[in-house]
Amino acid sequence: MKVLIFATAYNGICQRVHKELVQDGHIVDIELSADHDQMFKSYCRFRPSIIVCPFLKHRIPDAIWRAVPCLVMHPGVAGDQGPSSLDWAITNEKPYWGATLLQANDEYDAGAIWDTVNFETRKTSKSSTYRREVTRVGAQMIRNAIRKFDMDNGYNGLSRSELNRIEHEWRPLMKQPDRAIDWQRDSGELIAKKINAADSFPGVLDRIYTTPVYLYGARYEARSDIEAEPGMIVGHKDEAIARACKGGVVWIRQLRKSSPDHKLTDPDNPYFKLPALRALNTQIAKGSQLSPLDSDIQGDIRVEIKNETAYLYFDFYNGAFSTEQCQQLLCEFKLLESRQDIKVITLMGGQDFFSNGIHLNCIEAADNPALESMRNIEAIDDLVEAIITCQSKLTVAALRSNAGAGGAILPLACDYVIAREGVVLNPHYKTMGLTGSEFWTYLLPKRVGKKKAYALTEECLPLLATQALEINLVDEVFCEDWESYHQHLFDYCAKLTSSSQYKQLLKAKTTLRKEDEKAKPLLSYRTEELREMKAIFNNPDSSYHKRRSNFVHKYSCGKTPERLRARQEFSEPRETSAVGTVA
Repeated sequence: MKVLIFATAYNGICQRVHKELVQDGHIVDIELSADHDQMFKSYCRFRPSIIVCPFLKHRIPDAIWRAVPCLVMHPGVAGDQGPSSLDWAITNEKPYWGATLLQANDEYDAGAIWDTVNFETRKTSKSSTYRREVTRVGAQMIRNAIRKFDMDNGYNGLSRSELNRIEHEWRPLMKQPDRAIDWQRDSGELIAKKINAADSFPGVLDRIYTTPVYLYGARYEARSDIEAEPGMIVGHKDEAIARACKGGVVWIRQLRKSSPDHKLTDPDNPYFKLPALRALNTQIAKGSQLSPLDSDIQGDIRVEIKNETAYLYFDFYNGAFSTEQCQQLLCEFKLLESRQDIKVITLMGGQDFFSNGIHLNCIEAADNPALESMRNIEAIDDLVEAIITCQSKLTVAALRSNAGAGGAILPLACDYVIAREGVVLNPHYKTMGLTGSEFWTYLLPKRVGKKKAYALTEECLPLLATQALEINLVDEVFCEDWESYHQHLFDYCAKLTSSSQYKQLLKAKTTLRKEDEKAKPLLSYRTEELREMKAIFNNPDSSYHKRRSNFVHKYSCGKTPERLRARQEFSEPRETSAVGTVA
């Protein structure tokens, strides 16, 4: 069946829906433009049987939704209406929330309901809820609706009796006065909740020193050792800042300075999200000396040891690795490698992303972006090289969440790659105008072969975890349920450490590394990759600098890339693993 996707951006849920529908045998086209004429042209050219909208912030032209069913995924329970659904759900501490698939009509979120699924809420941010729970149930509903529509062209949603039980409630757009923080009166829990209800857009407008800023990524820490005026910055850790509040501190991970009129999308506003300490560098330098502050909960990197396995978590905001974060993670990995009580090191990534490679925002903010680009890519290369050359431990990459660019190559440095179903991978660099590094010219062909490696990096299309399994990019795919995935992962790692073949696997790994080094030294791969990257970084006219700036400032090209247009895709036979299987 021909399915057209309307979307505001080709984000994680859109990528997943796209690839799952193609995997189901449908012919899928995508239109990312908000221009009604362009949307209508795409519809007339493609003539779809149905249109789905996993992530849509603009209206569908009347002529289209009147002619063909248009299903819009709304991140709210059945009957919920309005543009700030998740914001209000987090603010009002709803114990459960959901997503609903609606047929578009002349009123926002008021069309016929095709499906609705609820889930228990977590004490987390809006963006995290969207990326995990909403994406999971939203993709599930769209896939099921297409299946039903394909089998029964008369299907048009829930029955009248089911619809009569639904109470409708309009929730207005949440504005900054609704989110405003009163540092003198609000509790730390309330402040963190307000910020998390606005993450990752629009953030909470506040003021630090004399600078208007938007706050993101909050964590509250109860503590009795802080004696300071509420709102004051009392310390920092991992480039997050701690602000005093009633009962403790609120850690702020990211800031975005505001333009004078507070317009987030002002084209003349030069500001963008940065790690909080970095964003306030100038103001802090002019003010009092700010000292590091120890914390039990605030930390981008942490380690858990269980059954001779070290689980290394690196929860970097939006999955971006700055130069300094790469260096910190490398130090932590080296410490674990030196420990005699550990047999396996498992890279866990973060809650919302495994990794998205180098930190483009920090590079954009640098005095010399070309130089910082090189520093950042060399730092992440150092980390990848350390993982590749680790001979005393077996290594596992746990792809719990999405990964892109160098962050999708990094896990391939490990001996085993274990993905969670529903995860989307983008193992390519070309869309950012880069040729890539992270030893991809060694790691990717080794996993999937030269032909497939070339196709992945040139076609620049996402891969589902199940597709990655078919081409040997990952070794195992465990179920999507978060708790079940982790239990399967822990069992897998325990089996590795207790295996009678552990020493043989370690020996085979060492032998293979020596053979690969003899065939072509790692240094050669690195030198060749970095030579090309350095030439791009040092060329002020290279497309990388323009594309990086557009990405950081959220400037859209205004059209759908040709690579996303309708095509038929086929899976290839899976190859055997390079290291071996668990005994």
